[in-house]
Amino acid sequence: MNIVLIFADDLAYADVGCFGAKDIRTPDIDSLARDGVRFTDFYVAQPVCSASRAALLSGCYCGRVGIQGALGPASKIGISSGELLLPQVLKAKGYATGMVGKWHLGHQPEFNPTRHGFDEWLGLPYSNDMWPGHPDTPRAYPPLPLMDGEKQVQVIENLEQMGSLMQRYTDRAVGFIEKHATKTPFFLYFAHAMPHVPLAPGKKWQGHSKRGAFGDVIEELDASVGQLLAALKRTGVERDTLVIFTSDNGPWLSYGEHAGSAGPLREGKGTCWEGGVREPFVARWPGRIRAGSVITEPAMTIDLLPTITTLAGAPLPKKKIDGKDIWPLLSGDRAAKSPQEAYFFYYNNNELQAVRSGRWKVMLPQAYRTLGTNPPRATGGTPVKYRQARIAQPQLYDLVADPGETVDLAAQHPKVVKRLLGLAEKAREELGDGPDRIGKGVRLVGRVGA
Repeated sequence: MNIVLIFADDLAYADVGCFGAKDIRTPDIDSLARDGVRFTDFYVAQPVCSASRAALLSGCYCGRVGIQGALGPASKIGISSGELLLPQVLKAKGYATGMVGKWHLGHQPEFNPTRHGFDEWLGLPYSNDMWPGHPDTPRAYPPLPLMDGEKQVQVIENLEQMGSLMQRYTDRAVGFIEKHATKTPFFLYFAHAMPHVPLAPGKKWQGHSKRGAFGDVIEELDASVGQLLAALKRTGVERDTLVIFTSDNGPWLSYGEHAGSAGPLREGKGTCWEGGVREPFVARWPGRIRAGSVITEPAMTIDLLPTITTLAGAPLPKKKIDGKDIWPLLSGDRAAKSPQEAYFFYYNNNELQAVRSGRWKVMLPQAYRTLGTNPPRATGGTPVKYRQARIAQPQLYDLVADPGETVDLAAQHPKVVKRLLGLAEKAREELGDGPDRIGKGVRLVGRVGA
């Protein structure tokens, strides 16, 4: 069994065809849904870069492993050497492990992907907007380094150079597949930099879509997926490979025409409304995943590590993780149920903001950012400003009947609210809530020199 895990950046729920995109063409991603399974209610653990990736690779809620928000070039923390990440679990089972793209779990040498289970890595240490070309704070960031393993091989100085990265990453990923297809099982983690701003489509993709630069990078990303699928078929391992495609958080709405769409879902990146945390998810494994399946049960990135680990016949990490095996769902079994009683959504400084259990979701008291109902439209890659809104009392939503979270049902269903608040309190005991309440299950983050 081989695994190809593709993780887009800021790609939203309705940015691909099989999830409702009308003006962006994604035939290769759509083929994964046609030939495999599509999850309608798949979540990330936190609606922002570093924390989302920490959950994906550790199988833990972000707060358990101490990673919050988006780590910048000045950060002195990263993923702890005491955490056992997915590539390390698979490497111990004899897998070749390769990564291309954005890491964002610490850029200091001790946090490098090659020190956390990857045999090789070509990519950026953090987000592509953390560079001197940022429209808001151009002087806040140093030059953007492209890394090959632990060596800096280039400084990304302009959009033309940034636009060359997707094909460069894809060539490296295809080479990794070709190198290992007939030798050892392999795990490839492809963490795209796009469609995170600044948008940088490759030269031949500029003007390719009907959706401007944003559509261009999505269609180029789709073609990258197609090249990986072609490599799997060409090397004869297509039927032996589980391919997963999803994204790290919802759309960065303040960027307007340079941002994606959450479709019917509310709000976007940086909030725990559905538009911030619910992501497109498709997976294919010929002969093992039922083609054309649609799963409506909730699942989350934390569940991928235990699922993949079990499928690979590897032992789970000894330290406690939060994910559970969702293979019955992933296989396309429409009768299967989520193994999780609830999912918990944290943001800001480990602040518990929402709980989903079954069809119900409670939004807890919090401040959140929004553009409101009639925001100014950002153009040219320069964002508009968010305003702050506040939830004063718990709000309850039926996500089956109302995925857009438009009607608060807390007054009509007090017993449901009480049950979800009870689950929230259990989460606080284990994982904490904000800077003043530390959960008993929280572990130390990695620190430079510690």
